[in-house]
Amino acid sequence: MISQDLLDILVCPLCKKPLVLKPGGESLRCAECRRVYPVRDDIPILLVDEAVTEPS
Repeated sequence: MISQDLLDILVCPLCKKPLVLKPGGESLRCAECRRVYPVRDDIPILLVDEAVTEPS
């Protein structure tokens, strides 16, 4: 599980907006650009190439 302290400082590497942990804790979502970044072994993978874009 990602700590709240870490979540408070994580931002989207593309648009620099805050990220939100999705239910289940398996990914982080940016509300601005709708990119979803995976979380593997409790480590956020904040690479734009690894992200998928969710439909609006």
